[in-house]
Amino acid sequence: MEPPAPRVRVVLGDVARGRIDPARTRAELEEQSPVGEALARGLVRAQLAVAIRLAAVVAVALGGLPLLFAAAPAVGRAQLFGVSVPWLLLGVAAYPFLFVVGYGYVRLAERNEQEFVALVEDRSHQQS
Repeated sequence: MEPPAPRVRVVLGDVARGRIDPARTRAELEEQSPVGEALARGLVRAQLAVAIRLAAVVAVALGGLPLLFAAAPAVGRAQLFGVSVPWLLLGVAAYPFLFVVGYGYVRLAERNEQEFVALVEDRSHQQS
């Protein structure tokens, strides 16, 4: 009877240093392997989180104005330069606000995509 083989301790750092084809990460994304699906799901989740946060900002800001006018009727009756404040806020100021929120969304979404690409490229470089 042979003595048992010595035990080998496997550490995650040892696995990460292993030699793997650098194109593997891209292939995992293209083939939708479990790792590729997890990476893509993470990007989608990050994009969704940005969209939900900014939608909440818009809903609170624009949806809260009618509530403000109902709760404080004096604000709803106020006038600025001969035009009612509710009309100025909802009819004029809402559009620049939506433009700024849209611009912010595009910038944040692009940043998420750049971080995703950097993660994929870094992962490919670490594997090679």
